[in-house]
Amino acid sequence: MKPGYDQKLYILAFDHRGSFQKKFFGIEGDPDPEQTAMIADAKHLIFEGLQQAVTAGADALVTGVLVDEQFGGTVPEEARAQGLKLAMPAERSGQNMFDFQYGEQFGEHIERLHPDFCKVLVRYNPDGDAAENREQLGKLKRLSDWLHSHERKFLFELLVPAEPAQLESVGGDTDRYDSELRPELMRRAIAEIQDGAIEVDIWKIEGVEARSDCEMLVAQARSGQGREGVVCVVLGRGADDAKVDEWLQAAAPVDGFVGFAIGRSIWWEPLKAYVDGKIDRAAGARKIAENYLRFVAVYERAKTS
Repeated sequence: MKPGYDQKLYILAFDHRGSFQKKFFGIEGDPDPEQTAMIADAKHLIFEGLQQAVTAGADALVTGVLVDEQFGGTVPEEARAQGLKLAMPAERSGQNMFDFQYGEQFGEHIERLHPDFCKVLVRYNPDGDAAENREQLGKLKRLSDWLHSHERKFLFELLVPAEPAQLESVGGDTDRYDSELRPELMRRAIAEIQDGAIEVDIWKIEGVEARSDCEMLVAQARSGQGREGVVCVVLGRGADDAKVDEWLQAAAPVDGFVGFAIGRSIWWEPLKAYVDGKIDRAAGARKIAENYLRFVAVYERAKTS
């Protein structure tokens, strides 16, 4: 099975786990059943916002849900029943290095939940610790081989955190790192992951400001035999609307970008307001729907302009 994907894809991402329970509910360690139910209810509100977006006109065939097994509750089953695309994570939450959430049983969980896409979040800097990078590549190859032998799609979220020397070279300015260094580091990271015989269908990547950088990243994602169908989507990284708009507008016109996978930028503020008792559930879902639809509109306008 050749890697790749041939449709648009607009994913609402809420597979956050450790950070979600700590920042929203102040829960440290493993939550008890009552706390787990409370967190799952908050996540269901995010899903209710996406349902409203579909009712308001979002195309269910290209609308995606990225949600976790731990706190997802009934969302995976509901998403499948409603014809939405379902993505679920395989990585252990909150780790600097990739590891499987469910150890050797990762395949059993994927088969039982039957997502359209299996997602990983990986922090990988090509100038980082070589031994750690090799260790991650070994585990990711196991997952890649399993997914493609079982004809399942691989959604790879790549983060390239700055090494100290890299950040120092731009005077400690993270914005300069993002614009001047990160695009090429991302390309090199993708190349090294590909050289590790890891076959990705969809690259979920941090936004870049220049269209030429988007073109460079797609070219790398599609380099090598049989990868002409591989595509990219833009992640939100919790940035404000203006910054996410900039990333979407750079990527949307580029052949090989097919959409986005945005989370906190869509649901953080309305969900926090709901959890804090400042708005009711209906208002929270309505605002999440509005935020999601706004980003879809930004992407669609940029793609056709």
